[in-house]
Order: sequence, then structure tokens, then C-alpha cells
Amino acid sequence: MSLLHFFTFNLFSENTYIVADAAGDAAIIDPGCMDVQEQQILQAYIIEKGLKPVLLLNTHCHIDHVLGNRFVYDTYGLRPCIHAADEKDLDRLESYGPIFGIRAMASPAPAGYLKHGGEVAVGTLKFELREAPGHSAGSICFINHEEGYVISGDVLFAGSIGRTDLPGGNHATLLQSVKSQLFTLPHEMVVYAGHGPATTIGREKQHNPFFQ
Repeated sequence: MSLLHFFTFNLFSENTYIVADAAGDAAIIDPGCMDVQEQQILQAYIIEKGLKPVLLLNTHCHIDHVLGNRFVYDTYGLRPCIHAADEKDLDRLESYGPIFGIRAMASPAPAGYLKHGGEVAVGTLKFELREAPGHSAGSICFINHEEGYVISGDVLFAGSIGRTDLPGGNHATLLQSVKSQLFTLPHEMVVYAGHGPATTIGREKQHNPFFQ
């Protein structure tokens, strides 16, 4: 079993994920660390586990999921891989900070673009990429079929879905994304969301109020 760990960071209670293979090659997904204390927590864990960050991935580019992009770049030399449809959100990061009373450092430019049907490798770990727009125009999910989990960003939560009142959001599109891209996965697959606790595909198909 590979390593998967998450931290809950920033005033939005966002989940920042680290996944790593047995050799310690690691991806940092949605770094939300917004201050020095949270940056130190992330870095201390990486040092403690002897990990080597090799990828920076963003499920989407809303401010709470990319606040730590600059720190990851400055510390590990990694630029984010994103869906091209969310690049405008990434470019606006610095200007969004004052709206929430926080200092947001501009993210480095993308290292590459994630596309539906593609794959990313983190050492020996393989993740299928599935576009799931509706919360943002470029939301993308990372699916590890071998180990049975999906990192869903703000597409699907335990008992809820992502908000759709922000630029690029669309309620009907998000519902269709969940049905076509996530609810087609095995019932037992674990969903690690951008906020809140983990759940499973089967539990959400049966109990999520947005799909009853």
C-alpha cells in the first residue's frame, strides 16, 4: 500500500494531499498552506517520511487549493500541473487574497496541462485523469484504480457537492459530471474530497441528497 496523507489547512478548511509510492516519490495535491506555520507542517511531514516531491498537482485553481503553490515551488522547484480551463483562476490568485483578508502569493506558471483520459505517474503510482467541470471550468479528478481511491477536489463531498455560484460554476454541469465521471466508478472506491471527511462512491450514490 502506498502512502496517502492529508492536512486540513487555511480558513476554508481545505484538504491538502500527499501521495507517495514505496520509494518515496511524492505528489503534493492542492497545497492550501496559507502561512508559515502551515508550510512548516507540510514540510516537516515530508522530511519525517523521507519523501521526495516530484509533482505538484491542482484539482482546480480556486484560491483555497493553490495558496501553497508558491511555497512548493520555492521549496521543491515544482510548478503546478492544472487543467487549462482553470488557468485564469490561477492567474488571479494574488488579487483574490485581499478579498478574504489574506496575503496570497502568485503561483508559478503551470508546468503542464492535465487532460481527460490522460494519466499521471508518481513513481510507480498511476492516476487516471477525468474532467469533472461544474464547480470550476477545469475541475479534474485523480483516480488510483489499483488502490481504489479518487481524489475528487471540490466535485463530490460526503453528503454534498461543490458550490456552483463562482465563476465557471454550473449546477447542472456539476451533477452530470458526478454521474458520468464518478458514479461510474466501483461502489467501494474511496473518495478523498477537497473538504471534509472521506466517503465512498456507493455511499454517495445511495445517500447524497443531490442525487436522490
